[in-house]
Amino acid sequence: MDGLLVDSEPHWRAMEREVFATVGLYLTDDECKQTTGLPIPDVVNYWFARAPWSEEAAAGRSHADLGDAITAGVHERIANLAEPMPGAIEALELFFRLGIPTAIASASPMSLIEVVVNRLRIRNYLTLWHSATLEARNKPAPDVYLGTARKLSVLPAACIAFEDSGSGLISAHSAGMQTVAVPAAFELDHPKFTIADVIIPSLTEFSMDMLTTLQNKEYHS
Repeated sequence: MDGLLVDSEPHWRAMEREVFATVGLYLTDDECKQTTGLPIPDVVNYWFARAPWSEEAAAGRSHADLGDAITAGVHERIANLAEPMPGAIEALELFFRLGIPTAIASASPMSLIEVVVNRLRIRNYLTLWHSATLEARNKPAPDVYLGTARKLSVLPAACIAFEDSGSGLISAHSAGMQTVAVPAAFELDHPKFTIADVIIPSLTEFSMDMLTTLQNKEYHS
């Protein structure tokens, strides 16, 4: 969802910079890109391990409190400011026309998924949405993708997963799904995406021919 369907990553980075600054950690936008795709608790732990802040700076706030502050800010920003990624609505419309069940499998909490679904007005295109926060493990573990397949009553091998992050791609790949990687421009050539079946720079590049090729590959595997 984040960075794939909705242009939310700039909002995550903005809130990370704002909240971490309150504990004396001043991050650049490029530094925030290092944790793209990670669940927020992992983002907080990532930066604390590299630049630990003092209890005094935290003013009694736990890691969970900082993560909650970031997430709350992102909820508000996305609800009012976020736009769909290029090609996202058109891709959903394609699957909808073909009668193919479509789901969101996100590392974000259900509350934020609801915000995005409402902001983008895509509720009618989706069969369901599922959060990794409801599973035992978040991405890069495969749990959310396996759980989503179960909810759809389909085999993971019959699914095509679209991912913009390396962490999410590992999750979908480990679940045994076919994968389409749609990396951001700044990491389009990163080797972590080579495990994907297809790599495209934007959902605008996804086509009926590409879908047919992936379906034929699944049938012959």
